[in-house]
Amino acid sequence: MSPITAEQMNQHRPRRPLSVFIVAGEQSGDALGGALMAALTSRLGGDGVTFTGVGGADMARQGLASIFPMDDVAVMGLMSILPVLPRIVGRVYQAVDAAVALRPDIVIIIDSPEFTHPIAKRVRRRMPGVPIVNYVSPSVWAWRPGRAKRMRGYVDHVLALLPFEPAAHARLGGPACTYVGHPLIERLDQIATADGAALARRLRLPEDRPVLLVLPGSRRSEITHLIDVFGDAVARLAEQGDAFSVVIPAVPHVKAMIIERTARWRVKPMIVDGADKYAAMDLARAALAASGTVTLELALAGTPAVVAYKVDWIMKPLRYLLNVQSVVLANLVLGRNVYPELLQDECTAETLGAALMPLLRDSAERRAQLDALAKMPARMRSAGGHPSFAAADVVIGVLRDHSDGKSRRVGPT
Repeated sequence: MSPITAEQMNQHRPRRPLSVFIVAGEQSGDALGGALMAALTSRLGGDGVTFTGVGGADMARQGLASIFPMDDVAVMGLMSILPVLPRIVGRVYQAVDAAVALRPDIVIIIDSPEFTHPIAKRVRRRMPGVPIVNYVSPSVWAWRPGRAKRMRGYVDHVLALLPFEPAAHARLGGPACTYVGHPLIERLDQIATADGAALARRLRLPEDRPVLLVLPGSRRSEITHLIDVFGDAVARLAEQGDAFSVVIPAVPHVKAMIIERTARWRVKPMIVDGADKYAAMDLARAALAASGTVTLELALAGTPAVVAYKVDWIMKPLRYLLNVQSVVLANLVLGRNVYPELLQDECTAETLGAALMPLLRDSAERRAQLDALAKMPARMRSAGGHPSFAAADVVIGVLRDHSDGKSRRVGPT
């Protein structure tokens, strides 16, 4: 879908405020929702749009009075969901009833498919004429690909965060899908201008030693599974005779845990605030990272890395249901396995240390990563520019396409 021009915007201003029912189920979705709401308000004017639905602090700052606390449904992982499943089911029906009572112009669901997609399905059955937009595609390209085709029954358009997702939905028979850009695009300048040298001076790091950046995750479960094997890998590297410094950025809710769990490391890390993460990426010779969004940040920063991950035994069999050549987001965007990924049984101190060693030196492996990572910023940019405004333009375009001049309130003023 092509971006909406200023002239088209004027032609499709609402005669009265556009009513948007918008639902997020956890913190990252709330951040996306808040930015999208701000962009829609900017496009349509402060009096041109009203919002109702479910969200957190970011969406509240844009004027949303959540119909119930988002924390009631903000749980992750099968073992976390099961104990509170009755409450989540009740909140799904409460959200559906609220949407039907409002009869909005459009419904926007954001990520958290276990919560938001049941809402969308029920809204579609009860209000079949209301367009529904899904912001953040489920990982249909990785597993359960049949979801893409099923989504066509209750989603009119998907706003994708990853550039390969529109092609995946087309291949799998999913809904119309537009790459609007990942939120990290909005931080490109911040990543590019991060000052690693200033961080090194502040930490008084030896100038003659390379820095190994360690990123064991931002969730307690990730840290539990990875922190000890990461420490053992760092120790093996040191035993090989390589002298290096170790830096670990830590967000506040896991910083104490990381300090405690690294106290036994044979190579003592420097633990810094999460706000120093981009400076640490600029400073680092190489990184050892948990798989996740951080791999996109590392790639945009041009930092060579090795990626690892471990999950609970109950989730381990799900690996064999994956339909992709990599679970590392940066590799998927680049179209090849640039970052080595060591998962589950392959995630050992020996394998991690062996993969990291050439990245700390001037090696062919390091040069190959640097050459590939240089392509990352161009791959991640979207034609729509600022992701939140690109997403807003698609939402307005969906409304325009659904308008029949009678039931929709989008048209010439």
